[in-house]
Amino acid sequence: MDTTDINIINELKDGRKSFKVIAQTIGLAEGTVRSRVKKLRNSGQLDITALVDPEALPDHSVVMIGICVKDMDLVKKGKEFSELRGVSSVSVVTGRFDLILTVMLSKKFGILEFYTEEASKIQNVQSVETFVVYKSFNMKMALPVV
Repeated sequence: MDTTDINIINELKDGRKSFKVIAQTIGLAEGTVRSRVKKLRNSGQLDITALVDPEALPDHSVVMIGICVKDMDLVKKGKEFSELRGVSSVSVVTGRFDLILTVMLSKKFGILEFYTEEASKIQNVQSVETFVVYKSFNMKMALPVV
């Protein structure tokens, strides 16, 4: 990813902005912007999606979950957790936890369902600590599939 890619991504903060307008703003041809965005998306470096303030979603809540695992294959464990229903993001971190999950819950899919139906599938979990988000600032998330 180079400076031009970063400039294009900055312009895409308004996800509805056309490639033509982006090209005019940063001084490139429209086709160049289009091909660079396609390349970034195909490589998995860029997603263009609608984000919502989770507090605006009725009957939804966000929890952060700290996970300690028994083995040290953290990337593999992170990938396993990232594929569970309700999980918005997983980070391998330093400190007291090995992984931090951000999970979107609803009335029909709450913390009990997440733990019994989803998290129980993952082996070698040593401990789990849940943090309910009561109020967030600057948090935007993709609409959950729960």
